[in-house]
Amino acid sequence: MFKGSNVALITPFKNNKVDEEKYIKLINFHLENGTNGLVPCGTTGESPTLSHDEHEKLIEICIKESNGKLPVIAGTGSNSTEEAVSLTKHAEKAGADGALLVTPYYNKPTQEGLYQHYKAINDNCGIPIIIYNIPSRSVIDMSVDTMTKLYELKNIIGVKDATGDLNRVDQQKSKMGNEFIQLTGNDDNAFEFNKRGGSGAISVTANIAPKLCSDFQKFSKSTNANEINEAKRLDEILQPLHKKLFIESNPSPVKYVAKLMGLCEDTVRLPLVTCRDETKKILEEVSKKTKLI
Repeated sequence: MFKGSNVALITPFKNNKVDEEKYIKLINFHLENGTNGLVPCGTTGESPTLSHDEHEKLIEICIKESNGKLPVIAGTGSNSTEEAVSLTKHAEKAGADGALLVTPYYNKPTQEGLYQHYKAINDNCGIPIIIYNIPSRSVIDMSVDTMTKLYELKNIIGVKDATGDLNRVDQQKSKMGNEFIQLTGNDDNAFEFNKRGGSGAISVTANIAPKLCSDFQKFSKSTNANEINEAKRLDEILQPLHKKLFIESNPSPVKYVAKLMGLCEDTVRLPLVTCRDETKKILEEVSKKTKLI
């Protein structure tokens, strides 16, 4: 169920309020353009600055609007275990197909603390859980051994790996086998990630290039030589876009491109700010080269 191009949905704002109309428009944009899964309220969706009510409503809207056409992996992570449990229970009740939970940021728990955090969530819900391991933003790195131990629990099914270390794919596959779902959180390494045994991506770039990303994912997992070559061609087209979307803090750049495409405004919530003028020029250039605008 959780494979291919899963979009880490941005959250549209207008006058610092959630723009529900544009959010629904975005969801339908993905339904129409080949995206394989929807991930609302992840960190790309600015979950740290969403209120509880906003967070829960965005998940509910996504589930209702997708109407079973695509799996919904709800972002329910927090650095508070109690809050993560509450959000995950809500997502399950709302009908989400899975939950994505980022490792607790700032607190800097030990490996045992990480295990107990995820175990508490596992023990309080019945929804499939994907661990989100992103040391660059959370300061902590979940070890392969801790992940292996968590995989023994009933609801832990996989990882969104944003370590940037491709050797992790091999190590995790060796420890947990082929059934453990591995999704990259780094668009730029998706080709090699899949080649080593990954199942796909939870993608930032898919917000603005859903068809390119879903076609790339489909062909990259093929055993047909022509389709593999097509995946390489698409990867070459996408690589400059992947890189430019991170020249400032995500999701400010991808929101600016979304604005250029008429999908939503580029408003982000403090402490994030909109892109600098020089960054906007770079993003306009790469968007034109990629034929997004």
